[in-house]
Amino acid sequence: MKKMVFFLPVLLLIPPKLYNQNKAGKDRLPNIIHIFADDLGYGDLECFGATDIKTPNIDRLAQEGMKFTSFYSASSVCSPSRAALLTGRYPQRMGINQVFFPESFTGMPSEEITIAEILKQQSYATGIVGKWHLGHREKFLPLQQGFDSYFGIPYSNDMESVVYLRNNEVESFSVDQRYTTRTYTEEALHFIERNSERPFFLYLAHTMPHVPLYVSEKFKGSSERGLYGDVIQELDWSVGEVLKKLEAKGLLENTLVIFSSDNGPWLVMEDHGGSAGPLREGKQYTFEGGMRVPTLAMWKGKIVPGSVFEDLATQMDWLPTIASLTGTEIPKDRPIDGKDIAPVLLGTGDRQDDSFLFFSGAELQGYRKGDWKVKNAYAGFDGNQWVKKVAPHDSLLIHLKKDIGEQQNLYRSQKDRARILFSEMHKELKKMGPLPPSQVVRRGEDNSHFTYLEGKEK
Repeated sequence: MKKMVFFLPVLLLIPPKLYNQNKAGKDRLPNIIHIFADDLGYGDLECFGATDIKTPNIDRLAQEGMKFTSFYSASSVCSPSRAALLTGRYPQRMGINQVFFPESFTGMPSEEITIAEILKQQSYATGIVGKWHLGHREKFLPLQQGFDSYFGIPYSNDMESVVYLRNNEVESFSVDQRYTTRTYTEEALHFIERNSERPFFLYLAHTMPHVPLYVSEKFKGSSERGLYGDVIQELDWSVGEVLKKLEAKGLLENTLVIFSSDNGPWLVMEDHGGSAGPLREGKQYTFEGGMRVPTLAMWKGKIVPGSVFEDLATQMDWLPTIASLTGTEIPKDRPIDGKDIAPVLLGTGDRQDDSFLFFSGAELQGYRKGDWKVKNAYAGFDGNQWVKKVAPHDSLLIHLKKDIGEQQNLYRSQKDRARILFSEMHKELKKMGPLPPSQVVRRGEDNSHFTYLEGKEK
């Protein structure tokens, strides 16, 4: 099966090189910048089909790098997807099955090993700017997970205690979210400037376009899709500023720039919730719209410009891939679920696995193998202010290459194929071994004192 489609195929004659030469003439390890949007949908970028939002800088990553059309987050919600990205592991291995809250006493376990921690083997400068959402108590914060510096809002911007943290301390209790994207961008540029003479890893995790939406005056009214589109166009500006800084410092050809989203769009938020494009449903669901995310990677001189990878890859792949590209060791004492896709990026090979498990919280709901996907029957949900209404459905068998929107259920006509895939799904789950219980992210309030007083009034 053909894995990649190349535009400008003559460029395949250029031999890929892992390293660039620095000014001293010595091999220098590549810089890594991972730009992560929050709740950005598959249909929210021009290079993925949007016609009412302009994203020329993000599109540049596709034009001068690789576009992944079948790239998955490990979860359809924030905290589990971020844990998976940083560790290369299914979040269920950590008991991270829900999002953390400002009242959580829990977070990503400190014994987990992150991309930042493995890169310390090669003396990388490591920094995160933006949303963390993996626990705010000191032992769970980025500086305890391999990062040299942190600036950002620790949780989603609709939660209580929206503050700017600097490393382990609150820097400001006053956050004007109209300028959050701009502030994050300035912090990212400062990080690049400070570390331009050494290899660095920058994780730029934007708060937007998670609701509530905010945009600076410069971008207000700039798009054809209202406030949501304005927010995306400001994110696009931010990507452009990062690329300009890399060019100004002579670092662009030695930097792998990745752009992606943590999960699909929050469709219940209507015009403030983004678009899944041709995909079914969005955030909070294990349909493609919830977990297939727009993903791009650019590395000038290494990744063939205009290349497209059409087969499965996941956020968990970045840890083993970055390890491969930088000559660092991945942990040997625990399962790593991601696969090394350096051969995909460099045009020398394929991803060595074509299967993926779709979890919703602790529940395994679906499985992809090659072009086929099965999904458990679902009783449906009536919806509320947080979660979109979804109708019940039978067990699903979908051929994703022919039916990206998951509209044609082939289960009844190909039951034997479906049974085989469901059997493989349960075998893959069994191979994971015992999984920890879900972490407790919050407990309900005890309002019995109010109940008592109300009872006295009757």
